[in-house]
Amino acid sequence: MGTPMCSQLLNAGHNVTVYNRSKDKEQVLVNLGAATAPTPAALIKNTDIIFIMVTDDNAIRELFNGEDGLLSGKTSGKIIVNMSTVSPGISKEVAALCNDNGNHYLDAPVSGSQKQAEDAQLVIMAGGDVTAFNTARPLLENIGKMVVHTGGIGTGNTAKLAINTLLAIQAQGLAEAISFASHNGIEAQQLLTLINNSALASTFIKIKGDAIVNNNYKPAFALSNIVKDLGLAQNEGMTSPLGSLSLDSFKKAAEKYGDDDIIAIYKAL
Repeated sequence: MGTPMCSQLLNAGHNVTVYNRSKDKEQVLVNLGAATAPTPAALIKNTDIIFIMVTDDNAIRELFNGEDGLLSGKTSGKIIVNMSTVSPGISKEVAALCNDNGNHYLDAPVSGSQKQAEDAQLVIMAGGDVTAFNTARPLLENIGKMVVHTGGIGTGNTAKLAINTLLAIQAQGLAEAISFASHNGIEAQQLLTLINNSALASTFIKIKGDAIVNNNYKPAFALSNIVKDLGLAQNEGMTSPLGSLSLDSFKKAAEKYGDDDIIAIYKAL
C-alpha cells in the first residue's frame, strides 16, 4: 500500500523521501524520483510531513520509540500522519509523545486496497488537530478520492475498525451465500449475476465474487489482517453478534489461509 500511495505524491510533483525497513522495496520509488533516508530519525529531520503505513501497533511503537526512531532526535514542528490500521489506543499514546516533542499527529487510516491506492481512489478518515489536518489535506487529496476529518485523536482509527468489521461480515456473508447455492446446484457465476443485478450489488461483491469463481486468492487484503483488525475492534468494545462470530470464523480460517486474501474464508466453510 505504501508504494502506490507514495507514487501519487511523486506524480503530483512533491519532493518525497522514503524509509522502508526492507530496503529492496524502496527501489521502485527511487526509480520514480524519491530520495531515501537511512533511518526514521534521518527521515523526520529533513521532512515537514511524514506519512506512515505499517502493519500493527508493535511496528508503530518501534518506529516511534526505537533506536533511531522518529522521536529519537527530538525534532519539532513536524506533522506525522499515521495511515496504518492500528488501535485508537496506540494513536493516543504516540500522539501524546509527539505533542511533548512539539509535533502534531494525525491518525488517518484508509479504506481501500492496493488497486484503489494505485488509482488514488482511497477513502481517508483522519483524527487529530484540525489545523494540522488542513495543512496535510492537500497531500492527502493526492492519495485519496475522499478525505474526512473525523474528530479527535483515535477517531480515524475507530472509523476504520467499524468499516473493517462490516467488511468481514460482508466477506463472510458472500462466501456463505455462494457455498449454500453451490451445494444446492446453482453455479457461483449464476448466483453472482443475480446478486450483481440486484439491490445487493456492490464493487466488493463483484471483485470478491469473481475471485471465488476464478479460484484467485492472491491477497489484496490478507485474511490474517482482518483477524488483527477484528481483534482491535473487540478490544475497543465490539461485542455485537455478527462481528464476534466473524472474528471467531476468520481466526479459525487463518490457521490455514491466513496469507491468502480475505475472501479465502470461502475455502474454510
